[in-house]
Amino acid sequence: MDIRHTCYKSCMTARSSAPRATFQEQVLHQLGKDICAGRYRPGQVLPSEPELCERFGYSRIVIREAIKSLVAKGMLEVSRRVGTLVLELSRWNLFDTDIIAWRAESRQPDPTMARDLAELRRVVEPAAVRLAAVRASDSDRKALRAAYMAMERAVAGKGDYVEADLAFHATILSACGNQFLRQMQEAMSAMLQASFKVISEKPGGPAFSLPMHEAICVAIERGDAEAAERAALVLIEQAESDLQDRLRLRKADPRSSARSAAHRTRERTARSA
Repeated sequence: MDIRHTCYKSCMTARSSAPRATFQEQVLHQLGKDICAGRYRPGQVLPSEPELCERFGYSRIVIREAIKSLVAKGMLEVSRRVGTLVLELSRWNLFDTDIIAWRAESRQPDPTMARDLAELRRVVEPAAVRLAAVRASDSDRKALRAAYMAMERAVAGKGDYVEADLAFHATILSACGNQFLRQMQEAMSAMLQASFKVISEKPGGPAFSLPMHEAICVAIERGDAEAAERAALVLIEQAESDLQDRLRLRKADPRSSARSAAHRTRERTARSA
């Protein structure tokens, strides 16, 4: 396995075993989630520093650092006359991995985000798999097959399906040999993770998607660019349909996602027992 795939695995491991968030990170993530959930809407002024200090129980320095981070992400603007203003969505850095995660975690489903993600996948992934089919090295193909096998094992109850699915798609972006697509890998992984978590709630969904992933894997292994592109489009269309179905279910019954999460936790506990 080459250095690109080693770096990706190290990144995933680092995320899963990240140290406890600092005070500034705790405030940052909570305020970010609050904004994405609509607690503070565009055009609204955030509570004052003293109010935020009282809410979180931290010093002004901690609050200011968190605010600075949100300003850097394009979510806030600080004005001496007005205060700290929440900006319109169009001003946000939508490829920021924190913003992607916060929007995905919101209890209010965003159909526009789901639609735009599907459109982005249609633009990027078919072209990426075509390039990967032509340019992938032997080590790339081995890494892709390994990621697919990890998905198979996860469906059988031995591993994390979402993590394996992310590795599969990250390997394709790495194998396509385009420096700009590689730069998109972290943002794409965050966006895909947001949708994969929702899609994986569908009973039997991961098992149903396996043949579609295998078709992509086989086409890239054979160097068949056209077959790889067709297989990618089939997978994207199915994923889009599944995502819309699950979001409609969540909107109809917000408790359903919580029940699904609890069910998956019980399954993991039972398998490890």
